[in-house]
Amino acid sequence: MADQKNARVANSAEPARTITGAASSQKTPPKIVPLIFEESSDKRRGSDLPGGDSSERRAREILGDDLCRSDIEGFPELSEPQVMRHFLRLSQLNFGQALHFYPLGSCTMKYNPVVNDELAGLPGFAAIHPLTPAHLAQGALELMVRMERALAEITGMDAVSLHPAAGAQGELAGLLIVRAWERTRGSVRRKVIIPDTAHGTNPASCSLAGFEVVVARSSKRGYLEAQEIRRLLEGNDVAALMVTNPNTMGIFEPEMPEIAAALHDNGALLYMDGANMNALLGVAKPGHSGADIVHLNLHKTFSTPHGGGGPGSGPIAVKRHLEPFLPAPRIVDRAGRWDFDYDRPHSIGRLRAFHANFAMVVRAYAYILALGRDGLEQASLIAILNANYVRKRLEARYPTASHEPTMHECVLTHDLEEKAKVSTLDIAKRLLDFGIHPPTIYFPLIVHGALMVEPTETESRETIDSFVAAMTQIYEEALSNPETVKTAPHTLALSRVDEVTAARRPILRWTPP
Repeated sequence: MADQKNARVANSAEPARTITGAASSQKTPPKIVPLIFEESSDKRRGSDLPGGDSSERRAREILGDDLCRSDIEGFPELSEPQVMRHFLRLSQLNFGQALHFYPLGSCTMKYNPVVNDELAGLPGFAAIHPLTPAHLAQGALELMVRMERALAEITGMDAVSLHPAAGAQGELAGLLIVRAWERTRGSVRRKVIIPDTAHGTNPASCSLAGFEVVVARSSKRGYLEAQEIRRLLEGNDVAALMVTNPNTMGIFEPEMPEIAAALHDNGALLYMDGANMNALLGVAKPGHSGADIVHLNLHKTFSTPHGGGGPGSGPIAVKRHLEPFLPAPRIVDRAGRWDFDYDRPHSIGRLRAFHANFAMVVRAYAYILALGRDGLEQASLIAILNANYVRKRLEARYPTASHEPTMHECVLTHDLEEKAKVSTLDIAKRLLDFGIHPPTIYFPLIVHGALMVEPTETESRETIDSFVAAMTQIYEEALSNPETVKTAPHTLALSRVDEVTAARRPILRWTPP
């Protein structure tokens, strides 16, 4: 009944009642969920294990007094039901892909199939220790080799390493490969071209790898032109171009083969950020358009848990001439057995303690096997269809930033700032009242007030229609009663928080009253 009541409030055209009493004018919103420290009571226990004091004594005999302590000062003491209820309440305050529509553009928040979790939980996979010697882990190594081959086929590349821990580390690995390639040629090129629509991690990774960023301007149509890249290549000091395709305007880069040819003629490499690979599965291969390096995000394209549900995984794929530089170790066949090869003099080396986030590889491989080539292609085509459906349904009120064909996501704009002083942030906050996670906002940076919507292929038409209806209602509310939007959300535990102060002066430790 409570959910039905909240749904009625959220979908009302009138300002919704703030369930918690935390109105926008209230400086100190009430606490909905107390801190776990505040629920603590001295000597309250959450467990009653057999052995009592003898268990603690036995632990001290094994570990020694230096490694044991009988109490942690200030540690909360609660019963088991209190602990369960506390963390369950917290989870109910969160927005998540498993509970809500989550159209976070450029992040591809697609559904994580439960069957993949079940397969990753098989004892032979879940119980394998990271230090298991290769001769006792042949099945796991076989699966990783098969995954490498599958990703090489999907991307049109020649070799793949599953080593990087996440997409950002995959970026770093790719740029370190560029740097290693330059060194073997005796070159000192230290510039990397990055489009003005790039993900924020791209320039950061370049700087971390020791490169200088050169910004390429997108055309008025929203994509890179070969003419601009040729202009920036003058001087022979560019090591690579790092580009996302489809780009962050949500459109395909049509001049990529010509751009790749210009780079290669100049002795530079083409690095493709595969963050938006969900639009290309079974449709187009980066390697066929001239890419030398591609990094992937298993948590985006191949349905593994994203963010806090991770860890992530950022495989790196390269053409044959760059294979010697891939991270160490590599998995090789030695007399019919899989083994780790560390003898790789040109490798950029090890980037992390262990090789790959294995449970993520299992999940992604299960996804690929389940869909097959035709299924992967269908997934991309449905993702593209869903994004174009959103674009068409909303274009009267939220036109797209580019008139080029939309791929798997669309970047929307609006005129509500001028008409009603309602910002993109206000629209995003109001969407929360409808049980919808907001899309990415204010990105790409070259689009004023951008709303970047990526519905993914796993969402039904009914879900997308409800999003369209919510966006339409918010637009009309902004014109008729802008305060409804400007003070949103109204149905959550908290409304607006001081994000600037929270970022600059975070409170990271609880202090008893």
